Amino acid sequence: QVQLVESGGGSVHHGGSLHLSCASFGFTMGLYGVGWFRQAPGKKREAIACISQNAAFTEYIDSVKGRFAISRGSDKKTVSLQMDGLRPEDTAVYYCATDNRSPRGFCSLNDEHYQHYWGQGTQVTVSP
Repeated sequence: QVQLVESGGGSVHHGGSLHLSCASFGFTMGLYGVGWFRQAPGKKREAIACISQNAAFTEYIDSVKGRFAISRGSDKKTVSLQMDGLRPEDTAVYYCATDNRSPRGFCSLNDEHYQHYWGQGTQVTVSP
């Protein structure tokens, strides 16, 4: 069965850290760029970080630059998101998805690129 599964969410205080993982099953994640998204209650889902299929290119939205780091596992089956310096405004459900449109060596924060595989999400809660 083809799926993406996120894990690593939880509850932390302001300034804390979490390490999210996105694991792939039933397909070769290494062929795709991968993006991390989040959706806070009452807000639109937003792309926050992406990594190209060869891990040579990454992109972040301004609000997480310098605090979050996206990376690929050497097994080519996982993509991680290290989140440091967490803030209450980072509270959201976090999702990973595959980028099926970007050319090799690139990825995009345009959610129109993510039309195929999505995970079920993992909750991140940051308290003041």
